[in-house]
Amino acid sequence: MKTNRLILALLLATSQFITAQNPDITGYVRNYTGVLFETGDFSILQNTLDINFDKMGDKVAFKANPILYHYDNNKLDLRLRELYLDMYFKNFDLRIGQQQIVWGKADGVFITDIVSPLDLTEFLLPDFDEIRTGILSTKLDYYIGNHTFEVIWIPVFTPTEIPPVGSIWYKQPEFLITPTFDWSKSTIKPSLENSEFFAKYTALTSAIDFEIMGGYTWDDNPTMHIKKQIDMSSGSPVLTGLNITPEHHRLNVGGGSFSTEIKGIILRGEGAYYNGKYFQTEDPAQADATVKKDYLHYLVGVDFSIGDIKLSSQFIQQTILDYDDLMLDKEVENTMTFLARIDILRETLHLELFSYIGLTYEDALIRPKITYDFDDSFSILLGSNIFVGDRNGRFGQYKDNSMIYTKIKYSF
Repeated sequence: MKTNRLILALLLATSQFITAQNPDITGYVRNYTGVLFETGDFSILQNTLDINFDKMGDKVAFKANPILYHYDNNKLDLRLRELYLDMYFKNFDLRIGQQQIVWGKADGVFITDIVSPLDLTEFLLPDFDEIRTGILSTKLDYYIGNHTFEVIWIPVFTPTEIPPVGSIWYKQPEFLITPTFDWSKSTIKPSLENSEFFAKYTALTSAIDFEIMGGYTWDDNPTMHIKKQIDMSSGSPVLTGLNITPEHHRLNVGGGSFSTEIKGIILRGEGAYYNGKYFQTEDPAQADATVKKDYLHYLVGVDFSIGDIKLSSQFIQQTILDYDDLMLDKEVENTMTFLARIDILRETLHLELFSYIGLTYEDALIRPKITYDFDDSFSILLGSNIFVGDRNGRFGQYKDNSMIYTKIKYSF
């Protein structure tokens, strides 16, 4: 109870300080309720207060975006998605502070869009402006005509946020015996040496828009280095101990994206080469059950309309280079996405179907939803998240989590 009061006091104090600067204030209040098909249990009961404070000037601007989540167990979660200062100069802009950074041309897939880490505590279900974590960073954009050079420095590493133990989205790893975890290498000490750096070149032309990017970063997901203790006293190997050390490793990433329009059809592409990724292996020659490989991650997409129906589809592939058969990951994983949307009744009723289709494991996540806007401020959404297919797949593993949900939202 004391923690809840402290969070509310901090939110109130922050709001009063920022409001004193006479900013523009926007945001929303939302109730989000989900129910599991199989059991009828609530999958989520969440109330959200999302506030944006914006102040624009000729040379300087700032933004603050605190978010307060209230859950069914009366837990309060106060987050600061963004808090940054913008400075505008003749040929360049500088942004300093907590910020979300979005790159690439993909929808619902993260290939070159890897600057801001992800909040996967609810898998891929949150809106995409909520699934990215704000990061403390400095971003410089330099403009030359239709060309932009962007450089980003991130002094403090932030990993992917994973589901906590006990969550319906948490999947307990399976081991032959109970392991011992050594967390001594799981954090990255903030320092100049441990900083992350990204750069991007963007060109907007009459024929094509494209980006070229590169990054010297950390893998947002730790590698599990596994040490096995084997007893040979009986003449046959017997596993007696398992020590696991989670550790983040450096990655070098290079890639790009493009989009172009041909007779009303938009063609998109995006790809990246990842150097230095560690994968799990069953190779007995690898003492810690990991092997270092490079891999490619890319997609091609198309957007078009048939009458008032907007359609989009993407083909995504991830390929591990120099693959060997003892690795636990598949050499090639193929996925598709499909989106159909139509706005009717003077654009007050929105019907949408978005799906991830895992071709490798023959599984899928199907997400139909319908939204009705009563006016510019008030809307109601009814949707469903349906997981199907092989339980070994990325989506099929959550077959028991299929649900129906509503979101009631008031914007101001």
